[in-house]
Parts: sequence; C-alpha cells; structure tokens
Amino acid sequence: MPPCAIYPDLAGKIALIMGIGQVGSTESKIWGNGAAIANILCQNKVKIFGCDRDIAAAEFTARRLRELNGTCDVMVADVTKLSDVQKVVEAVIAKYGRIDILVNNVGITAPGDPVSLSEEMWDEQLKVNLKSVYLACHVVLPIMEKQGSGSVVNNASIAGLRYLGKPQVAYNSAKAAVIHSQR
Repeated sequence: MPPCAIYPDLAGKIALIMGIGQVGSTESKIWGNGAAIANILCQNKVKIFGCDRDIAAAEFTARRLRELNGTCDVMVADVTKLSDVQKVVEAVIAKYGRIDILVNNVGITAPGDPVSLSEEMWDEQLKVNLKSVYLACHVVLPIMEKQGSGSVVNNASIAGLRYLGKPQVAYNSAKAAVIHSQR
C-alpha cells in the first residue's frame, strides 16, 4: 500500500476497529476496508485493537500490520451481540485505559428486493449493518464522554444514498440508516 499522509496528532492514539478482518483468502495482497483503515492508522502511529467474527481474518490483518511495524491486537467477537461488544471494549480498556477512535466497519450484503428477500435475511442484514453500529456506540460513547474526547467513524456506503443497479434492499436500507444516524 502506498504511503499515506502523516498526521502527528494521531500518534499514540488508541483505535478500536469493529470488523478488522476481510472476506477472502488470508493470503491476499489486497487490503479489505477494515484492514486498510487499520493500515492507514498504523502508519500514523495509532495503536490498533480490532475484532472480527472471523478470527483467522482478524489475525491475518494483525500479522500484516505487525510486519509493517504497527501495533495491533485482535480478538473474536460478534458485534451484533451486546455481550461481545462489551467484552471487546473491556479488553481495550484493560490494555490501554482509553479508546480515542471507534471505527464501525462491519458490513455484509445479500441480493434481494422486498419480494424475493427472506425475512430472515432482512433481519440479518439490519442486525449486522445497523445494530452493530448502535451497540458499539452505545458502549463506547460513554467512555469517550468520560474521557472528554474521542472520534467515531461509521463506515456506510453510497448504496445508502442511491440505487446502484442491483437489488439489495436490506443493505441499502441499513446503510441509509447509518448515514442518517450521524446527523
């Protein structure tokens, strides 16, 4: 990955990345969204703590970051479950004592319009793409308020703003809600 802009004021910050792994081979040269975000933050000397429901994918990202002299710890978590989100946040606080940056990067998509998409897939899409953002903010924002500082980055999608030529009604709806929750 090419070098990024360096922001000295980020050095030493602690970032929690929900969804640090990536779909696909753990031998890929490509950086998925969560991994790429972690990489850019590491280049700016941010210490990373990440989670993913696929621990192999999370460990792959952590290994790549460490090879580039980054600091990265990971653990498995299903961020659609409050208890898992709480465990991740407790682990970060136990290790670093604070969270300066929260990145909500979890997302999955499934094709389907209102007629063809099953109710179960609708529920799963909203749980992963929207509820995960709520849960992470629900647990982390009180910590940031107590610290008196912090930044939250909610990774959404252009699909939340307009139709992209393929029916994915649940994904589009969830990402639109994420975009609007930031206002």
